[in-house]
Amino acid sequence: MNSSSPIPFVLIIFLSFASAPAFGQLLGEVEGAFTTTRYNKIRIPGEGGDFFDAADNSFDQETSFAYRVRGGYTINNRHHIIALFAPLTVRYNGSFEVPILFDEEEFSAGLPTKLDYRFNSYRITYRYDFVSTSTWRFGAGLTAKIRDAYIEVEQNGVSSRRSNVGFVPILNLLAQYRHSKIWGILLEGDALATPFGRAFDLQLAVPIHINENAGVKVGYRVLEGGSDSDEVYNFTWINYFQASLFYQIY
Repeated sequence: MNSSSPIPFVLIIFLSFASAPAFGQLLGEVEGAFTTTRYNKIRIPGEGGDFFDAADNSFDQETSFAYRVRGGYTINNRHHIIALFAPLTVRYNGSFEVPILFDEEEFSAGLPTKLDYRFNSYRITYRYDFVSTSTWRFGAGLTAKIRDAYIEVEQNGVSSRRSNVGFVPILNLLAQYRHSKIWGILLEGDALATPFGRAFDLQLAVPIHINENAGVKVGYRVLEGGSDSDEVYNFTWINYFQASLFYQIY
């Protein structure tokens, strides 16, 4: 899937939900976040490349904003179908402390260097809430995720990019406490770990209802994971300090 066409993808989400039967519940949400990087460990190729961390003291994170668009449809208060578009591009500026071999290209030490890290996600989730009361909600399901990612290093007119597009099935989990009709606490996200890599996208947030249909949500999200193979070694931890606006139609 090409990341240059997110608008048609988002339109498909909302047109699909808009045509759904009226007995369910529709949800639309737009999220914005300030991001920081704890680490972005890279070695490409995984066997034979040179290791570096784009979040160490030699580099500064230039871009710090990310957004997400989510649409959902709920049936009988327990069955949830959720579509998500989550683009992420982070640029780092700095210089290597030692010469680095990245994707068969040699980059010198001490020269100004740009590094672009992109990790766009397109996801469809089904979740079933096995506990659904006025106070507590617990659910689990499965997310089908398409990742569109690349890492690009540019220095002194020379650049090298390693791209990756792939499909990943991930577990989806939710735990929610509703203190009142106005606010509560939410832990939600996708998570999976295997011997070849891991993926965690988890948020801890406080939803605040402005009225019966609309509300805001503030909280923290962690995006952490990566893979370790002969071709690519990359593990990243991105912090999101998020706020979102959601609207529900019953």
